[in-house]
Amino acid sequence: MIKILVFTDLPLLPQGEKMIGLDPAARLSQGLAHATQRHPDAAHIILAGDLTHNGTPEEYARLHSILDNCSIPTALMVGNHDRRAPMLQAFPETPTTPQGHVQQVIDLESHRLILLDTLNEKAADTHSGLLCQDRLAWLDAQLSEAAQTPCILFTHHPVFATGFKGMDWIGLKSIPELSALLARHDNVVQVISGHIHRTIQGAINGIPAAVFKSPCHQMPMALGFQDPRLSVAEPGAYGIVLLGDDGVVVHTEDFTLPDLDTALYN
Repeated sequence: MIKILVFTDLPLLPQGEKMIGLDPAARLSQGLAHATQRHPDAAHIILAGDLTHNGTPEEYARLHSILDNCSIPTALMVGNHDRRAPMLQAFPETPTTPQGHVQQVIDLESHRLILLDTLNEKAADTHSGLLCQDRLAWLDAQLSEAAQTPCILFTHHPVFATGFKGMDWIGLKSIPELSALLARHDNVVQVISGHIHRTIQGAINGIPAAVFKSPCHQMPMALGFQDPRLSVAEPGAYGIVLLGDDGVVVHTEDFTLPDLDTALYN
């Protein structure tokens, strides 16, 4: 099986600042250390957006410093808290489309990973997600090119309504368009997203879709129209995606829980 690790919603702050008493940089460093120790055989780490909280050069510089110590190849995506220009200045090797969107393909032995850019940076509501016609056309081309290959889509914003209506209000506005595009292809086998800061399972057009928690803070179980800024200091987590001949298996790892290697069996 091919193993992919997923960290989403990091969201780094300037040095010395915290979020609900947590230091996102320290939590990310702890998570990466845990992941690389437990899963050194992982093919890639995907950072699925909201790399920073404010999208500033200082925050991206902190992220660059943290990733310098990472031994597993890492691919970056953007989320609603990111800004493309400072992110690409800090990480100029990150692939982009001709239109400047942070999208890329990673071809593995048996699967294609397609990383999408759902940042709606120029709109008044920059926290909701968008897949414009350019981004959808690019996706259409990548799926057509890999018609015989199972594909995994990565989006920052989930591709289904989650029941957290406050978060869905700032969710992906292009779900109908994406659904129509996916109906023309039969090679997408899984979608992976973030944004909500919870572990959630759903689907789009019958395709399984998973949402992962943050390595920092989480959304409480606040279903309905509640404030999307609500946060709780639940355990930090990352996702583990296993790609095999029989399909895709999705796990989540709460890395700030006590070390279970010391547990006793009875």
